[in-house]
Amino acid sequence: MSPFSQIPDADAVGVGPLSIAVISPDERRRSVAMKALSECPGNQIQEFVSCPSDPDDVPRMLGHNFDVVIVDLDTNPEGMLNLVEAISIHGLATAMVYSASIDPQVLLRCMRAGAREFFNLPFTPGAMSEALARASSIRSTDRTPTKTDGKLIAFISAKGGLGVTTLACNCAVALAQESEKKTLLIDLNLPLGDAAIDLGIKARYSTLNALENFSRLDTSFLSTMLVKHSSELFVLAAPSELVTVQVSDNAINKLLEVATQDFDYVVVDAGSRIELQHTHLFDDSTYIYLVTQVGIPALRNSNRLIAKLFAAGNPRLSIVINRYDHGNQGIKDEDIEKALTRPADWKIPNNYAAVRQMQNSAVPLTEEDTEIARAIRQMARDMGGLPAIPKKRKGFGFFR
Repeated sequence: MSPFSQIPDADAVGVGPLSIAVISPDERRRSVAMKALSECPGNQIQEFVSCPSDPDDVPRMLGHNFDVVIVDLDTNPEGMLNLVEAISIHGLATAMVYSASIDPQVLLRCMRAGAREFFNLPFTPGAMSEALARASSIRSTDRTPTKTDGKLIAFISAKGGLGVTTLACNCAVALAQESEKKTLLIDLNLPLGDAAIDLGIKARYSTLNALENFSRLDTSFLSTMLVKHSSELFVLAAPSELVTVQVSDNAINKLLEVATQDFDYVVVDAGSRIELQHTHLFDDSTYIYLVTQVGIPALRNSNRLIAKLFAAGNPRLSIVINRYDHGNQGIKDEDIEKALTRPADWKIPNNYAAVRQMQNSAVPLTEEDTEIARAIRQMARDMGGLPAIPKKRKGFGFFR
């Protein structure tokens, strides 16, 4: 049995008709795989003599036309491993590999790339039929209808120290409470994310665990790494210890794709990690909240980011001025608007004492009825498409 198998064996699952691709530039080695497949008549099989050099081209080559892709590892190990990884990331099919080598390191790399089965040549009788039975089981599970993908919301800071984590955490709490829908906060402010501290939670697993295991990440696996806050918000925390973090854009994209499959709202604290611009965080479908404040460095950075990364008039970009102190900014409102190329969408009032109290007590700002709490709840309700909270009247009178 394959060392990758953790699903029912062939006796438990019947093999239904499968669409299978066999990829190898070597005709003789393709014929070996085809002979093994002859044990399982009735399937539709297509042979490929090459694979794309660019993993991004794999979806165009294969589409969602195959249930199983069987890859000859030995002809081009690095290229074939990249192919397997691309198949897994995009959820195109169940990937299987075959090789004359049984090196444990090769097995480990195949597993991390997302291969479900590893065949050591020569094929043993019955090995292919058992593997296809397991693939048939996976296919029937994967094709169960799922809900429409959730809304991805990213908080990004124009520079460090602007309070983006405070806003991301409190908006996520407010969104979970106000919308009463399934909401997840992901701390991608690596390697020093503080969302768990701000919310007073202890997490056994972290964002890094999810990213390091992205090839086998699905909604079930992700759920084991989450912590549920008292507000009903789910949290994927940053590592509690300082670690060296080097993860691919593909890993981040897979995490975001899986998260939005299971949650109505996915809020991401991305800190000032502008290097993530090639991930789904900056896709046109993502709602981005660019956090800045009134000050020359922050406004300058905001201007540069808006000009470089966001299309003119992007309707899904919201500019948030944090720690706003009307009349005591030192910079005129018209100069602020000129720097931002547009009026700010949200102004979160400055309340140093409330924020410090939240950080020390781990009690969300929205638990209190303050001006800053109301501003955050208003922003959260807007994210969820909910009507605004009516403004409180000042004083008392008989007339409107």
